[in-house]
Amino acid sequence: MASHYPFSKVTPQIEALAALCSGNGNISPELYLEHNVYCGLRDLDGKGVLTGLTEISEIVSKKEIDGKLVPCEGELYYRGINVADLIRGFVKDDRFGFEEITYLLLFGTLPDSAQLDEFINMIGSFRKLPSSFVRDIILKMPSVDLMNTISRCILSLYAYDDYPNDTSVPNVLRQSLELIALFPLLMVYSYDAKRYYIDGDGLIIHRPKKNLSTAENILYMLRDDCKYTKLEAKVLDVALVLHAEHGGGNNSTFTTHVVTSSGTDTYSAVTAALCSLKGPKHGGANLKVMGMFDELKREVKDWNDEDEITEYLRKLLDKEAFDRSGLIYGMGHAVYSVSDPRAQIFKKYVEKLAAEKQMEKEFALYASVEKLAAELIAKKRRIYKGVSANIDFYSGFCYSMLGLPLELYTPLFAAARISGWSAHRIEEIVNGKKIIRPAYMNVQPRTDYKPLSER
Repeated sequence: MASHYPFSKVTPQIEALAALCSGNGNISPELYLEHNVYCGLRDLDGKGVLTGLTEISEIVSKKEIDGKLVPCEGELYYRGINVADLIRGFVKDDRFGFEEITYLLLFGTLPDSAQLDEFINMIGSFRKLPSSFVRDIILKMPSVDLMNTISRCILSLYAYDDYPNDTSVPNVLRQSLELIALFPLLMVYSYDAKRYYIDGDGLIIHRPKKNLSTAENILYMLRDDCKYTKLEAKVLDVALVLHAEHGGGNNSTFTTHVVTSSGTDTYSAVTAALCSLKGPKHGGANLKVMGMFDELKREVKDWNDEDEITEYLRKLLDKEAFDRSGLIYGMGHAVYSVSDPRAQIFKKYVEKLAAEKQMEKEFALYASVEKLAAELIAKKRRIYKGVSANIDFYSGFCYSMLGLPLELYTPLFAAARISGWSAHRIEEIVNGKKIIRPAYMNVQPRTDYKPLSER
């Protein structure tokens, strides 16, 4: 989309100044080693540097055997409970789980039936935007990037709050619950505005239903006919549960802690987390998986031929295919090695949905790539700790089967993760006594000042 602002164009003059920035701002990698500085807050083995304590969730990727930490099957715990057990409970009772997970993350305990019903009703009552908000804030300023639109919407909600700067726990909890409830509306309505004003399609706005779950409401509001199958809603609910939280060290959650520690308001803190999640190295990874598979499907003629699939994967690793990055997107994770528990759980539901959609052939292709890519990466990159599919590997395929537009993939991640962000914000308010301020070492040599006439 062409820019409306002259100052957004990169001129030769700006290009020259940018080269000056890059040339004078390039820090030698050797200096990081010399001063024992962990780039990206990771040690030399890629493990995150410990910067805080949390009770909200735990990621397990290694276990101690004979006094040594060795890679193991991945596990994910919400408030000390294995997420696999939580999902099994939802399936056994044939109910939706995202609302209960949100309760667990926020309050640190599972609700009983009465508490859960009361909480679900409360969330449902909050699913109402201020009068004229959709018209004045969303429809009048559509954008091709929905994450930016949603960020602007959340910042705008600050103006509709009578107590926006009150950072007491009761008020922050109230704000958090409202944002959790409203996020699906902001997401879907932002897409509706983009589709109408930019793509030229018809405009249909559906109001959410109080008696529907978060997953059901997303499908209900998004689809023109408001219809969906039970399996579709259940699979989307599982996706929301698995994306809701992932430790305090992921980029957007750490951002939440950092920004919250400054004492700022809830709307600013959530917007900062959204801006972090928008990055392709964080929340946008499943879009890369989809793009990669689109090319794979064109290049690989026989999807049952493992040799042909492996050859394409080799081209990816050798920077000869797709975006020439040398990556097989959806494979590997910063923490997990042997397995990503979220991917293992989600894969089973994606397989069921593929059967309902008669897309078993595509699912089989994904499963083949998962197996062959792990073997090839371990061999070519000499990764002995193990490499496995992460949740992004199957999530994009799932969303495509649900008929969800690509523009909503990252916002869907945010619609789930806002529960975790809210829990971490409250945890920082309760426990954080100081502003988070890590140190940076200056390595620029000092020089004498020269007057302008002598330069």
